[in-house]
Amino acid sequence: MYDSMHQNAKIYVAGHTGLVGSALIRVLQKKRYTNLITKTFGQLDLRKQLAVDSFFRAEKPDYVFLGAAKVGGIKANNEFPASFIYDNLMIEANIIHASYKYGVKKLLFLGSSCIYPRLCNQPILEEYLLTSELEKTNEPYALAKIAGIKLCESYNRQYGTNFISCMPTNLYGPHDNFDLESSHVIPALIAKIDRAKEEYASSVQLWGTGNPRREFLYVDDMADACVFLMNNYNDLGHINVGTGKDIAIKELAELIKEIVGFDGEILFNLNQLDGTPRKLLNVEKLSNLGWHASTSLKDGLKKAYDWYCVYKKPKPIQEELFKGYEGF
Repeated sequence: MYDSMHQNAKIYVAGHTGLVGSALIRVLQKKRYTNLITKTFGQLDLRKQLAVDSFFRAEKPDYVFLGAAKVGGIKANNEFPASFIYDNLMIEANIIHASYKYGVKKLLFLGSSCIYPRLCNQPILEEYLLTSELEKTNEPYALAKIAGIKLCESYNRQYGTNFISCMPTNLYGPHDNFDLESSHVIPALIAKIDRAKEEYASSVQLWGTGNPRREFLYVDDMADACVFLMNNYNDLGHINVGTGKDIAIKELAELIKEIVGFDGEILFNLNQLDGTPRKLLNVEKLSNLGWHASTSLKDGLKKAYDWYCVYKKPKPIQEELFKGYEGF
């Protein structure tokens, strides 16, 4: 039996300036955890083993949320496959090994729903991992995340650590990446449709057919689930985190169009990639533990758009330099 995190436990949030990491900081502070450790990319490059080792040796955190990652949408994954697999492998291997070496009580590794096969049964159960081929457009990233799961499982088996893994569905919210060259679907749609509105365009063109279905989870709900799992989940296998509901991209675009207040037409470029036809997680395992998402898609999109409207101005040069990384 493992103890829950006490309020003054030393907690390291890797990737605290990214989408998930910033939400984790908000939620942990809201829950009155007072001893949080963070490092920016400029202070600590998590791809460097010696630097990570030195940091853990000096800080000796009790708990670790491993949310740092190299992330991006279909376009970025296609253009920079080596960066996606190398950077993510190095980040997770360095942090997981240092967590074992310096006696971390518990670590939570954040993966991605893209770890699952492209054409597996829906909703996706945890047991479907490695049962058939991955989606080619993000295979390097997915393989890196699968390696992270297996690292946690292997260290638990060999060394008796308590390193757990959760697989979030598609996330969105404050501090998302709205760069059209590397963003995921919701921030890309928000940015494109808002730009069309500002330019008084008669239409906006989106990638693919609009038919694929996706599940989306507001990032603060994800962070809340992470804290819940850190306090309540100790199994060897990974666990899905999502809403259990999905939506077609066409419907999502129309919903964002309504929220943004764009009056033009939504068009789809049928020559561009769609990606996986459907991706909906089975979240019964998490639901049976007692956790459920609390933010509706419409409410979450409104919050994400409000944040975008305030912070959509060009980022400072230092942040732009490391764009595309989840805060490590």
